[in-house]
Amino acid sequence: MNIFHRVPSVVPAVLRSCLLALSLSAHAEDLWPEFRGGTAQGIATATGLPTEWSADKGIVWKADIAGRAWSSPILAKGKIFLTTAITPADAGPTSLRVLALDAAKGNVVWDNEVLTVADTTSLAMHGKNSQASPTPLFEAGRIYAHFGHHGTACLDEAGKVLWTSTENPYSPVHGTGGSPVLVNDLLIYNAEGKENPVIIALDKATGKTRWKVARASEAMKKFSFCTPLVITVRGQKQIISPGSGVVYALKPEDGSIIWSVRYGQGYSVVPRPVFAHGLIFLSSGFDKPVALAIHPDGKGDVTDSHVAWTFSKNVPRNASMCVIGYELYMLDDGGILSCLDAKTGAVHWQERVLGPCSASLLVGDGHLYAADEKGTTVVVQPGKTFKLLATNNLNEKTLATPAVCGSDLLIRTESRLYRVAKR
Repeated sequence: MNIFHRVPSVVPAVLRSCLLALSLSAHAEDLWPEFRGGTAQGIATATGLPTEWSADKGIVWKADIAGRAWSSPILAKGKIFLTTAITPADAGPTSLRVLALDAAKGNVVWDNEVLTVADTTSLAMHGKNSQASPTPLFEAGRIYAHFGHHGTACLDEAGKVLWTSTENPYSPVHGTGGSPVLVNDLLIYNAEGKENPVIIALDKATGKTRWKVARASEAMKKFSFCTPLVITVRGQKQIISPGSGVVYALKPEDGSIIWSVRYGQGYSVVPRPVFAHGLIFLSSGFDKPVALAIHPDGKGDVTDSHVAWTFSKNVPRNASMCVIGYELYMLDDGGILSCLDAKTGAVHWQERVLGPCSASLLVGDGHLYAADEKGTTVVVQPGKTFKLLATNNLNEKTLATPAVCGSDLLIRTESRLYRVAKR
């Protein structure tokens, strides 16, 4: 029996708002509030996005950004917000900072320190990571900046720090990574280091801890870096939180577990899950990632009853997937782009398009964007037949996921932020 069709109306709240925006004929993106945008799944509503550019073609502006950071840019009210981490040459305390740039001109409006880190042992990280890898969020005039085990801060639009939270430290492995998500009056993130992994909810008004939920799994390695996704199932919000060995669906109110699916020894889970057609799609992480499609309408441990299909060839360890129509797209760490049938997991095509990749996929204006770590971005026409439209290169190291500003792209490299337009 094909169980794909048995889920009744299951629609993520963020996707409903996106579809409403489309119905109102929105053609430019004036709000990109979190990691992977307003849908949280890398889907832009903007039209007129660029498909061809280079370091000297199609560049509206480029801004030098100090420090080391791989957080993605967000956009709200004509400003671009970024985080960065600056460690002085004399090995003094590392400064964790939030910046606001004018979206039209690229100049820095304000640049404020929100936390400092003096303990050098907590700064140890993977060579590809940074102390400012989580992407901030914007909501109702507030910016929420998360720095993993170092802490979290909330600022107003003018850059004033409203609160900081450092009451949930943990011992990291490879540094920080996953971004938080806002649900009702809570800011929720995964805190999964060397041991005792938990999901934490802060009061978004005060930064105080409201609840913690331990993640119990069979995985020997407990650390992961995943960003949760909020969906709505039969009128109830669920926080979809993958981690080492298991994915949880949690109630926002108290963090209680609605359902779970186990996937063995998978660890260091990075890709943010996506949701479409009544299915959650996710990767089980290192060492041998498996893609899973899961029905989110169960109760308890549903490993044996609610997994629609699995797939294990060229599955990403880092890049988040996306769904366009009835096709699921994945970009693995070696640069192989795959197109699968979202209903069944059947392969339409798999093509090597890039070198080593970390950034997540982006969809906009009928195009699929994929970027590698050397600053090359390919533009592909979505569909069951592979069609490469363009290859573009900034010739700068790039691990951050692109964002959308108006009808332009925002691309963060190792030392700069670019606004790229159709020219």
